Amino acid sequence: MNEVVLEPAVRQLEMLRASELSVVELAEAHIAQIERLNPQLNVLADFDRERVRAKARELDAQREPRGALHGLPVSVKSSIAVAGYRCEIGSLLHKGEIPSEDAVVIARLRAAGALILGTTNCPEFLMAYETDNLLHGRTRNPWNLECTPGGSSGGEAAAIAAGLSAAGLGSDSGGSVRGTLISSSLMKRIARFTKNIGPFLNTSIRCSWA
Repeated sequence: MNEVVLEPAVRQLEMLRASELSVVELAEAHIAQIERLNPQLNVLADFDRERVRAKARELDAQREPRGALHGLPVSVKSSIAVAGYRCEIGSLLHKGEIPSEDAVVIARLRAAGALILGTTNCPEFLMAYETDNLLHGRTRNPWNLECTPGGSSGGEAAAIAAGLSAAGLGSDSGGSVRGTLISSSLMKRIARFTKNIGPFLNTSIRCSWA
């Protein structure tokens, strides 16, 4: 395992800005982590390694000025519209649905230079405090595979906790981000929560970009 995937998101950004590693190299580290752990954790609802690689090469080729999140690998709860990625809300009724436009928060992430890895699992219609559904199955807690990472943003919490993604977006109206942070031992590693659309990072910083 490449230990860089467990570095705080701010440290990963520092390494990118200092050219200690390229966007492609950081992307490959996360792809390897996903391939190693996702079969056990069942975190991702939509992931295409070649699409990630192509976007990483594109970001590496960009000249200055670059966005504040340039090259940072992020994942997104599969209830938030990401153009070109399945947004099924964990339901067979929405199987195969792919938005043609980004949600505003995703457009902002892209504008800031974030590298979207894919979308993460959630319970059907977000209506549970564990992440399981008939479409993609159960997401497991990386600290204990017999336990849940919570819900409804359990896929996001598990992804960040296991180093599959450096940062990500969940949603919350009744604890769907806050509860999963606790379940996945991330509560002490995030400083601010934005209601409805909540940022996940593997470090304790002010998350004003979301």
